[in-house]
Amino acid sequence: MKNEHFKILRKIGKKSELSQREIAKDLDLSLGKVNYCLTELKKKGLIKINNFKKNKNKSNYIYLLTPKGITEKTKITIRFMKEKMREYDELKKDLKDKY
Repeated sequence: MKNEHFKILRKIGKKSELSQREIAKDLDLSLGKVNYCLTELKKKGLIKINNFKKNKNKSNYIYLLTPKGITEKTKITIRFMKEKMREYDELKKDLKDKY
């Protein structure tokens, strides 16, 4: 689930005025999974969810990263980059040992 949370945090960080359907479509996730993830991210204090009060369509929301959400997104990115660098170094060593 962490991967989906990260993808949603990134998506919200880029554009906060997305519907759950747009997020689901853009990330190739089910609408139910996006709804669940957004609820969990809110519970963890990583996002705030606000609706457009003056909008006739009350189902439109703005998803905002909280400072805690920005920090978590950064930590996940750093962990991901460290893992990829470790994998790269291992592959490089394997190739060097082979040839």
